Amino acid sequence: MKKLIGLSLLLCTLLFMAFTNDHVTTIFVIGDSTAANKDISNGKQERGWAMVLQSYFDPEYIRVDNHAVNGRSSKSFINEGRWDKVLEKMKPGDYVIIQFGHNDEKPKADRHTDPGSTFDYNLAKFVRETREHGGIPILMNCVVRRNFFVNAPENDDDEKLRTMTFKDGVKMVEGDTLIDTHGLYRIAPRDVAARMNCHFVDANKITHALEQGLGTEASKKLHMWFRPGEEPSEPKGKQDNTHYSIYGAHQVARLLADAICTEIPVLSKYRTEADATVDKNGRGTCLTIEKALEGLDQTKPCTIQILGGQWEKPSLSKKSKVTFILREGASWK
Repeated sequence: MKKLIGLSLLLCTLLFMAFTNDHVTTIFVIGDSTAANKDISNGKQERGWAMVLQSYFDPEYIRVDNHAVNGRSSKSFINEGRWDKVLEKMKPGDYVIIQFGHNDEKPKADRHTDPGSTFDYNLAKFVRETREHGGIPILMNCVVRRNFFVNAPENDDDEKLRTMTFKDGVKMVEGDTLIDTHGLYRIAPRDVAARMNCHFVDANKITHALEQGLGTEASKKLHMWFRPGEEPSEPKGKQDNTHYSIYGAHQVARLLADAICTEIPVLSKYRTEADATVDKNGRGTCLTIEKALEGLDQTKPCTIQILGGQWEKPSLSKKSKVTFILREGASWK
């Protein structure tokens, strides 16, 4: 009898796990450093937009699995076996966001592809094989660089920007107009999407409007752009016009989440929004609840969503109008 009870409990557990797994749809992201997960140790501020995308979708139904990696092009992502790993994890009904271009345009042979030729071929391969595995592809073109220079500075590798300090930054005079640096690499994904009847999100247009709307000075806040002594994790400062700060990653992720839901309306029911998101792994706007509370006017209605982990519930004043939303199994100690 005990064995039968034990088997019944095991069967119920397995069925429950199967149900909970089946109702979660995964959004995979493949791409480069503008989207990638980043090292958050010692207070590092760089984030990829896809690293923080989970903040804008309810993880009970939509899980973001970010496979974007610094320095990768469509070519190197395939050749290093990274695409095969995504295919192994994919299940019918999952989505794949495909965004390359920053490194495909670089001259290195292990990365370079040509728009209208090898770049298009790789994008089409991602679309085709996603569909073969029952997934739904979403092509995106590359996000813009913050380039207000009349003539774009020479840049053979965006990854070099991480080792540069403020004094190493380009000293050219900036104008008022954001200048494109991607050329046909921003056009090719749209063309492939049209030929293959694939979902397309114009991330280049969206981020161009964001940067241009903020202007020459305010747009610096989107990026790893700090004067010496301004940011503790970057004591010598930095002038990186490609990679995003925490603020910038969230601004871009929020806009792209909206665009994805416009393109695929069924996802809009799982779109979430909060005044702050706390996550120990750096996917939120803050790493701690205390930091999230510091940035809010608690006398006005506001929400803090918490992604996973156990937390000490803070003592709030009677005037506080903060609402906590616990997600991904987050709980109070």
